[in-house]
Amino acid sequence: MDAYTIILADDHPMFREGIRKIIERIEGAVISGEVNDGLELLELLKKSSPNLVILDISMPNLRGLEAIREIKKTYRQVKVLVLTMHKKKEFLRQALRDGADGFLLKEDAGSELIRAVQTVRNGGKYLSPLLSSVLTSLAVEEDKTEVLTMREREVLKLLAEGKRAKEIAAALYISPHTVRRHRSNIMEKLNIKNLADLVKYAISQSYILGHS
Repeated sequence: MDAYTIILADDHPMFREGIRKIIERIEGAVISGEVNDGLELLELLKKSSPNLVILDISMPNLRGLEAIREIKKTYRQVKVLVLTMHKKKEFLRQALRDGADGFLLKEDAGSELIRAVQTVRNGGKYLSPLLSSVLTSLAVEEDKTEVLTMREREVLKLLAEGKRAKEIAAALYISPHTVRRHRSNIMEKLNIKNLADLVKYAISQSYILGHS
């Protein structure tokens, strides 16, 4: 059976050592390279073709999220498992959006790394058990925007960009009155009471609107 090759990308050598010892317990898995940051990772990928990259989000020079995008754009066959201390839903949301195949918290690594690697290896998606509530929250946010029409999403996206009613009207070739009507409908559907909160929501959810 061919070896299942893995590259580790993390700027903490001692942590990489611990991860290596766990991976050595996985049948057929081999650490084929280690790097300290995202730029080193991309350079290594030019010379090798691993089955899996395990990377941290917080790395110098090129952050993990940017590295995920580059990997998935250029090396689509390479799987990516995020291994990080960050629990914020923004990181999880962005990583999944960029194509990560798994998201594992470092505090879960001791008990879950083998399962995470095997899940991704078998073509599945892995999520740290501690993040199940975060994923549920993301699903609720996604569902909230589903009630909006395409035009309302366009208006909300422009609001997130800081545009005023007249600017939105000009961009969408509609009247300012129509913009205000769309804005009122959006606020009613999303149960948002004032324009300031709507803009905040629009900014926080702009990732959805740009990919609807």
